Amino acid sequence: MLVEGSIRWQITEDCPRDLLLALALRELGGLSDVCEEQIPPAHPALEPIELGGMDTEALAAQWRGWWAGIVRRATRPFISQVRPPHFEVFDRALELQDLVYTCYGQAMEWVEDRHAEYLRAVAAREHPLADAYELVQRRQFELRRQSGSFRLDLEVLPVRGSGAWVVAPDTVIISETLRDDPAAFREWLKPIVIALV
Repeated sequence: MLVEGSIRWQITEDCPRDLLLALALRELGGLSDVCEEQIPPAHPALEPIELGGMDTEALAAQWRGWWAGIVRRATRPFISQVRPPHFEVFDRALELQDLVYTCYGQAMEWVEDRHAEYLRAVAAREHPLADAYELVQRRQFELRRQSGSFRLDLEVLPVRGSGAWVVAPDTVIISETLRDDPAAFREWLKPIVIALV
C-alpha cells in the first residue's frame, strides 16, 4: 500500500488482493449485473462458470455482504480471511463458499497476475503518489492555510474502461487505465483535492 500525507491528511493507494478476489468471484459467478453494477466488468475478462442449480439470489446477497466488509480499508482484514482448504470465513455464506470451492484456483491465478501487473506499474512511476501530494500542497498554498483533516483511499482495480467510482465516504475505486494515465489521473483528482482541502 502506498501512503502520502501528513498528520492532518492522508491519501492511500492500493490494489488489495481481497478486492481483486471479490471482483474475480463476481465475474466467475455471473454476478456483474446484480452486484456493484456501477463498477465495470473485470479486465481481462473472466468467463462465468456453470453454477449447477446454485441459488444465485442468495449468492449475490452473500457476495454483497462480503464486499461491504472488505471494500473500505478501515474494515478490511489486514490478512485475508479467504484461505483454503475450508474457507471458514464463508461458513455462514454457503453459496459463496461453494463458488470459492469451485473456482478458487482459477480466481487466485487471475488475482496474482493482476496484482503483479499493478506492482510493475507502481515500480515504473518515479514517485508513486507524488501527483497527489503535489495537488494537496498546491491547494494549501492557494488557500494560504493547512489542510483540514481528511483521508482518501484509492483502490486500483483492473476493470474495463477508464473511470472512478465512490464506494464509501472515504473510498474510491479507480480503474487501472485511469491510474496509468498521469494527466487524466491528475485531472480527476484535482477537484476532489479542492473539495477535501
